[in-house]
Amino acid sequence: MDILMNGVGLVLNFETLLVILLASLFGIFVGAVPGLTATMAVALLVPLTFYMDTIPAIAAIVTTSAMAIFAGDIPGTYLNIPGTPASAAYVGESYALAKKGRAREALGINLACSVFGGIFGTLILIVVAQSLAEVALKFSAFEYFWLAVLGLSCSIFISVGSRIKAFLSLLFGILLSTVGLDMMSGAPRFTFGVPDLMAGINFIPVMIGMFALNELMSYYGSKSEKKTISIVDKDSVFHHVPGHMKRYWRNMVRGSSIGTLIGALPGAGADIAAWISYGVGKGRSKEKEKYGTGNIEGIVDASSANNSGISGAWVPALVFGIPGDSITAIVIGVLYMKGMNPGPTIFMDGSGLIYALFIVFILANLMMLPIGYIAIRLSKLFILTPSRILMPVILCFCVVGAFAINNSIVDVWLMLIVGLVAYILAVNDFPMAPAILGLVLGSVVENNFMSAMLRTGGDLTSFFARPISAGLGIAVILLWCSPLLIKVYRYLQTKSQHSSA
Repeated sequence: MDILMNGVGLVLNFETLLVILLASLFGIFVGAVPGLTATMAVALLVPLTFYMDTIPAIAAIVTTSAMAIFAGDIPGTYLNIPGTPASAAYVGESYALAKKGRAREALGINLACSVFGGIFGTLILIVVAQSLAEVALKFSAFEYFWLAVLGLSCSIFISVGSRIKAFLSLLFGILLSTVGLDMMSGAPRFTFGVPDLMAGINFIPVMIGMFALNELMSYYGSKSEKKTISIVDKDSVFHHVPGHMKRYWRNMVRGSSIGTLIGALPGAGADIAAWISYGVGKGRSKEKEKYGTGNIEGIVDASSANNSGISGAWVPALVFGIPGDSITAIVIGVLYMKGMNPGPTIFMDGSGLIYALFIVFILANLMMLPIGYIAIRLSKLFILTPSRILMPVILCFCVVGAFAINNSIVDVWLMLIVGLVAYILAVNDFPMAPAILGLVLGSVVENNFMSAMLRTGGDLTSFFARPISAGLGIAVILLWCSPLLIKVYRYLQTKSQHSSA
């Protein structure tokens, strides 16, 4: 009980509550402006978190990401332009309703489902994370090696688009993780005589370059312009919400469950969770023909999943130190910056930090109701923000943020180079999530592999000598072989059908 009260005290103070409020407003604004993503918002926050205490820093990131994911639906509804990738799954439904004069109705149920999904995912996080932490305390270098490899593998298999491109993106991230001193010999690797790179590539300028600067280049490289808002909407925001929630409560529970599960997979994230939940909902719906024409059911399915996916991504991040998505990858970097190592021992901390984190999650999602309501009422002001003014300001934040961490011009050059490479990759449809996970998990794989080899004298069979390690190893091998096994199964099935015919 004392630990819980410590956690409450860490959150219920003026500084933390002020940070949550300001982060809510920032997240709403970023999400509602087309082209600015939740990950970009979090990346821009990181330099500021350097000057905050741990709980306010984490609160800022949690609140910003939750708000931005919801707010991404505002330009999707009015302009048919999803504000964040997580909004893309159901943008057709929202825009179709807006053209019928039901924009606020769509955004109202969207807001309610986002809050429900976020709190649902948080409750699952509270229940599951501490139980998993007890198991994780038994982990050694062998288990962490396989877990990191599993995370890297999942980022490829669940990526949208070409798996080859996802694999190449992953290799780019792993390459970045190898820069610095070799842990065995102490010899510099890929430093090119630059002393600032001896300690490895700084996480923060890479994040800023890969997301914020990449988005800026995408904006200036695109010739598309915003559409004119011609939709008149005089509906109340919450008038139809109770009826929709009563009718589609099963969809809300199912979408939140799918979102939490998908979010917990390394490399997945809210956007994949939303797409999968939307697809499952459409497949199980009794009114499939209404999907794509302005169906509330589709919005309920996907919007419940995207915010619960955020909470789900924190499960592997907190328990194992393995990021579930790009946002938790940034969080892990922030925790390390604060001198805290994510992992099972974080649950044994007597300061109440973990309880404070859970309370922040619940507060952030509850804050979404009043702030989201105000945002819906003022939505047209957000989406009409002139990008020609906004983008140069963001560029200044990128440069200052990259420089401020270490007061090093090398970090600024690093941000620019990574941003340019990320833009080239994005233009050619290379996913960014595998690159981020490669950067974060590359060193985890290498360090645990080398540690295990030193302990066993180079015996590779030791990776299968422990029950948990063997189970994780077999899971990884089966995942690698799954495309071949599926092809063999389909071949045999086709052959048997032809022979029976």
